[in-house]
Amino acid sequence: MKKRVIVGLSGGVDSSVAAYLLKEQGYEVIGLFMKNWHDDSVTISDECPWLDDSNDAMLVAEKLGIPFQTVDLSEQYKERIVDYMFDEYEKGRTPNPDVLCNREIKFDVFMKIALDLGADYVATGHYCRKTTITKDGQEVHQLLAGKDSNKDQSYFLCQLSQAQLAKALFPVGELLKPEVRAIAKEQELTTADKKDSQGLCFIGKVRLPEFLQQQLKPKEGVIVEIPKDNSFYNETLPTFNNKLEELQYQSRKPSYQVAEGKIMGKHQGAHYFTKGQRKGLAVGGTVEPLFVIDTDVNENVIYTGQGASHPGLFKKALFVSNDELHWVRQDLALENDQSMQVLARIRYRQPLENATLYKVESGLYVQFENPQSAITEGQFVAWYLDEELVGSGVIS
Repeated sequence: MKKRVIVGLSGGVDSSVAAYLLKEQGYEVIGLFMKNWHDDSVTISDECPWLDDSNDAMLVAEKLGIPFQTVDLSEQYKERIVDYMFDEYEKGRTPNPDVLCNREIKFDVFMKIALDLGADYVATGHYCRKTTITKDGQEVHQLLAGKDSNKDQSYFLCQLSQAQLAKALFPVGELLKPEVRAIAKEQELTTADKKDSQGLCFIGKVRLPEFLQQQLKPKEGVIVEIPKDNSFYNETLPTFNNKLEELQYQSRKPSYQVAEGKIMGKHQGAHYFTKGQRKGLAVGGTVEPLFVIDTDVNENVIYTGQGASHPGLFKKALFVSNDELHWVRQDLALENDQSMQVLARIRYRQPLENATLYKVESGLYVQFENPQSAITEGQFVAWYLDEELVGSGVIS
């Protein structure tokens, strides 16, 4: 009996080639397109309308001679992703919908549908790899970075569990992007030259302010510039009695006051902005561009600093609470008071940085060798041992 694989055909080149490769490898392949979105009023519609994508996915399935159908997951997507996003923005945090979409939709809701259809595996066009080792008589699945370091998407899968990985296949993970395009051209797949989609997972480009304004009402507030010589940045370093005190100090959130800076302009809601953001402030007349260094959603104030090297952007450590801590490799999870040397990143496409994990009773600290710019609450930090992603967590 051939093993059955259901491929999440997104209408892009990567999932198209994934389906082709699986067919070549002798699997019984079925293509499924996920419809996750109904509201076209906030999508920049000529960028990535789901209708075009679904047609492209169908044409690819026809060309490959595989069955194809569409599943409507927009209700679950709204519940698990969109509502969560609104909630996070309202709290002044910046969520990562792509990581959530993989954990909650593709490898949960979608995977369950696939397994109900008798699938042995679910495959996607992600640039990452999976290997399986045996440890203490148990199968352990490893999530590895994609061969194409320029396209590696392991970060987006940082919340997957062993159970989800057991059923996942990533056929393009061993290839470079140009190789994927070349295969698509050779096979005359309609998606061969289609440009990669940007924006929210399976929704396409969304005008974020309009999207957020559906739920979060605009509210005028002030934009304040905090000078580089603010006393917070020039404190004398205290003496620490233990490692925990040092970590708490390095990961602490500054508490700015309007009186400490200069009012530069107005904004329409602090919850529309995120740390490190430069666009959309609409404030001119400064020597260097302004960057958001903090937002206060309770007082509705945006704090900014001049230039990408402003000290308000940098921190050496961050904290993940126990309830938002996730180990892909549970067998490697740290016990309290244990530490681990890792490579870590706080956003997609960021080069991996040397860091040390410290497990404490309330959660886990990640201390970087070098200060990191714009560590943002609500985003995911992921950590690696060499090229294997072993765990992740939401930055608190």
